[in-house]
Amino acid sequence: MTSSIANNVSRVLDEIAADTATAGRPVGSVTLLAVSKTRSADEVREAHACGLTRFGENYLQEALDKMQLLTDLPLEWHFIGPIQSNKTRPIAEHFDWVHSVERLKIAQRLSDQRPADLAPLNICLQVNISREQSKSGCTPEEAPALAREIAALPGLCLRGLMVIPEATDDDARQHAAFAAARALFEQLQAELPTLDTLSMGMSGDLDAAILEGATIVRIGTALFGPRNYAAAANPTH
Repeated sequence: MTSSIANNVSRVLDEIAADTATAGRPVGSVTLLAVSKTRSADEVREAHACGLTRFGENYLQEALDKMQLLTDLPLEWHFIGPIQSNKTRPIAEHFDWVHSVERLKIAQRLSDQRPADLAPLNICLQVNISREQSKSGCTPEEAPALAREIAALPGLCLRGLMVIPEATDDDARQHAAFAAARALFEQLQAELPTLDTLSMGMSGDLDAAILEGATIVRIGTALFGPRNYAAAANPTH
C-alpha cells in the first residue's frame, strides 16, 4: 500500500506542477488537499510520509476518531462536507479550515464556538456554481452579501470560495464552470482583498480547475485509489 500511495502522490504532484506551468502560474501556487474521507488513519499516515500535511474530511465522527489516532503528526484538517447546526461546535474546535459554509447561521455558530485560544477558523463560502438542485451552496447572486457578513464575524477568517461544478466529461463545460467561479472570486476580491483561496477541482477535473485558477484542489481517488464504500455507507461517520 505504501508504494501505491507514494506512486499516486508523486503522479498527482507532477500533474499539478505541469498544469500550473501550462497555466503560466507561479510554482507552488496550487495546494493539494488530500481527501481522506473513508480512509484509515494508517492510510493518512502513509500519505503524510510522502510529504502531505493537509487532509479533507466529510464525516465529522470519522474525522474526530482519525484525529485522535494521528495527534503525533503535524496535520492541517479541512472540513469539506455538509454542516448540520448541531455539529458546528466540534468542527469549530477541531478543524483548521471549513470549505462548506453556505449559510450565515452556520458561520455565526462557528464564529461563536471557535475557542479563543485558537487561530481564527479559515472559511470558504460554498457556491453552487452550476445551480444544481442536488448540490449544496449559495447561489452566485447570494455570494457577495453573504461573504461580506461572514468576513465581519470574529473568530473566522474568510479566505475565499469553494465550488463543486456539475460532473461532466465535456472539457468546455468544465472550463466554463470553473471560469465562472474564478470571475465571482475576482469580483469578491475587489471588495474583500484579503480573499486568496479558490477551492475547486477533484480527481476527475483537476486539469481544468488549475488552468482556470484553483488555488486548492481536493483529491481523493487519484491518491488513495477507489473509495472504501463499506466505510462510506455508515451514515454516522
